[in-house]
Amino acid sequence: MYAVIKTGGKQYKVAASDTITIEKLEAAAGETVVFPEVLMVGGDAGITIGSPFVAGASVAAEVVKQARGPKTISFRKRRRQNSKRKKGHRQDLTIVRIAEILTGGAKPSKAAAAPKADKAEGKAAKAEVAETAAAPTGKMDTSNLSLIAGIGPTIEKKLRAAGITSWEEIASWDDAALEAKDKELGLRGRAKREEWVEQAKELLAGKPPRAKVDKAELESGEDK
Repeated sequence: MYAVIKTGGKQYKVAASDTITIEKLEAAAGETVVFPEVLMVGGDAGITIGSPFVAGASVAAEVVKQARGPKTISFRKRRRQNSKRKKGHRQDLTIVRIAEILTGGAKPSKAAAAPKADKAEGKAAKAEVAETAAAPTGKMDTSNLSLIAGIGPTIEKKLRAAGITSWEEIASWDDAALEAKDKELGLRGRAKREEWVEQAKELLAGKPPRAKVDKAELESGEDK
């Protein structure tokens, strides 16, 4: 069986399992879309032509992915006017795989609608994970040293190599310990300047971490 559908101002002849590229649809990959504008249906029983559409006919398809067409260049020049205009354009497209051709007002089968359900379940699962991550827990992970502004991957590696693995250890430093660690790890006054001890105490008190300072901004500030 085959059908001729209309979408995006164009007509397409399709059959089950065909993959076609059409004008952009607002649907995510894996979702099921239905094309209700069927101009013609053909098969072993003959051909049915709509006027303009076949009553009760539709085509279900699965969105494979969103894509973009090749880049086209539009160039316009006006003679003796010193006027030129150049534009580039890439058309937004959607690639779909035809699942089934429906007649007599039939609805898409569960197999065709499954990708959409899976997508919804995936979104719900992601939302649940995000909610769980955002929800306060009874025990804080005090080993995440990177939450202290100024401690990047390289410095965190140095700290762990020196046996410093938690906020409690940094929060317990006094001025003498701070100076000793600064010399031992070659921090060049960074720990004191960026208030690591104060930040560790704030994190232990349940306050949110301070915003990370951009390296370029920090260097420009030091130059001033």
